[in-house]
Amino acid sequence: MPNSKPKILVVDDEPINLKVLNNILKDLYKLIFAKSGAEALRLIEKETPDLILLDVMMPEMTGYDVCEHLKKQAVYKSIPIIFVTALNDAIDEAKGLNLGAVDYIFKPVTPAVVKARVKTHLSLVDIEELKRTRLQVIQRLGKASEYKDNETGMHILRMSHYSKVISLAYGHTLKQADDLLHAAPMHDIGKIGIPDRIMLKPGKLTDEEFEEMKKHPEIGAEILGESDSDLIELAKIVAMTHHEKWDGSGYPKQLKGEEIPIVGRIVALADVFDALTSERPYKHAWPVEEAVDFIKSQKGKHFDPELVDIFEQQLDKILEIKNNWQD
Repeated sequence: MPNSKPKILVVDDEPINLKVLNNILKDLYKLIFAKSGAEALRLIEKETPDLILLDVMMPEMTGYDVCEHLKKQAVYKSIPIIFVTALNDAIDEAKGLNLGAVDYIFKPVTPAVVKARVKTHLSLVDIEELKRTRLQVIQRLGKASEYKDNETGMHILRMSHYSKVISLAYGHTLKQADDLLHAAPMHDIGKIGIPDRIMLKPGKLTDEEFEEMKKHPEIGAEILGESDSDLIELAKIVAMTHHEKWDGSGYPKQLKGEEIPIVGRIVALADVFDALTSERPYKHAWPVEEAVDFIKSQKGKHFDPELVDIFEQQLDKILEIKNNWQD
């Protein structure tokens, strides 16, 4: 059975220090040891650790050198590094943290402190991995919806970035805007549940077919379900509300004005602008000027008037995104 214990690399040029840390941690973690910075880098290439306990003052290659080297490499930069050092100076501590270390433990070490710091930073690694995994699942679900649509991956990319630009200009924080960037690709996930005879029909839908198509927001919300993930909950709101209209004539709930969550209002505008200006098998791309005029004509009808003003103010950024990610 494979060893499921987290793997810790301990680096120190003094054997006694390695022995002390081994005695503290050996029952809890899988430990590997290096007596120099160069040896540590060789070991990392063979066996990537989950965390590194790194001495600062070593001959030839210091702990700072090792840290700086690792943080420049994408494959290793996320490994948490804790400096274990006799240097007890605020300047030295600041230098290590600026290089990317997550913490300091000062010698002589205390077993309780070592165990607590290591446990804390391994827990943070687990949390970040969970966030990455959830984001990857959301991105793959967004990709899956493209296979049921005439739209392209570039449409998903563009409208998501348009949404972020508008969100920031509206006054959202960078985190809120980034969350919307990652949730927006889920807006049409419900189309997975719409029959192919409707989804892939090249011509205009009949009234009955359009009524069937209008079920995709609720299907999307059902697919995303109840979740303790803020990002999935946000994606669910976007999926459910991006076809609502400011004047109450949208679907599925005929929400009106500020009854529509702001994220739904933002994605609605971003989605329509990109759909208008993109070529599809069933339509030609509209010139940007005509698409902008249409958006303006729908101010207070389809779209939130404030967001239309923001859209106009941010048009240069939006067109830059459009040019960077063409079909």
